[in-house]
Amino acid sequence: MFPDASTLAQAAAAELARVVSEAVAARGSASVVLTGGSMGTALMTALSGEDGGPPVAAPWSSVQVWWGDERFLPAGDPDRNDTQADTAGLGRLITVGLNPSNVHRLPGPDEPGDPGDPSDSDDFERAARQYAARLDEAVPKDRAFDVVLLGMGPDGHVASLFPHHPSTAAAANPDVSVIAVQDSPKPPPQRLSLTLPRLNAARQVWFLVTGEDKAPAVRRARTTDDPQECPAGAVRGLEATLWWLDDGAAEAGTSGLPSA
Repeated sequence: MFPDASTLAQAAAAELARVVSEAVAARGSASVVLTGGSMGTALMTALSGEDGGPPVAAPWSSVQVWWGDERFLPAGDPDRNDTQADTAGLGRLITVGLNPSNVHRLPGPDEPGDPGDPSDSDDFERAARQYAARLDEAVPKDRAFDVVLLGMGPDGHVASLFPHHPSTAAAANPDVSVIAVQDSPKPPPQRLSLTLPRLNAARQVWFLVTGEDKAPAVRRARTTDDPQECPAGAVRGLEATLWWLDDGAAEAGTSGLPSA
């Protein structure tokens, strides 16, 4: 466990650079799914050196970056996860090699629709299909992400998959990569999220969790795999599941990096 969010983020950034470097050496590229929220921002700050140091060294030119979920808001809105990553220093990683074309942002309501998708559904549903098509082409379902990064809410939600929400049942469909979440219990009401099969298609899944209010959800997630009860409990890495916890979120006797 770690004493605070900043220390946790620094350690996770260093480990992520190591894992990414090994993936590029082994397979020629790496794919990372970013998370939003306070720990997503803290991790990006540590990676980019916005906290006062240089950007973390890694073969960034060979890294593909995705997001696990997004608030369906216009590009640049301060509540979007990608905007918060930009503010935390994503651009600094671009200056040290990350290719902007490898940064795959989820669409917003202001993004033009796909002319190849003439359906009558609204922009929201179309945006989910658009990102799914992009993801499925770049990372087919029979391939795994290298690392999926996830925060977790006090209710056990991950990405935009919430307990006892109708969309969470749809998120279990193995044929679907991205869902449109309507009537989210957290604002804004419309969100886009990767599905459970997609989040589980990762060599490693990392949960970055801080705060005493998260400790009960950490316990639930590590004892149940029912996505309706606790969506976080239904996400596991193919090779490893790591819980990065601060003192507040950790149970007595747990490690900062336990492997499932």
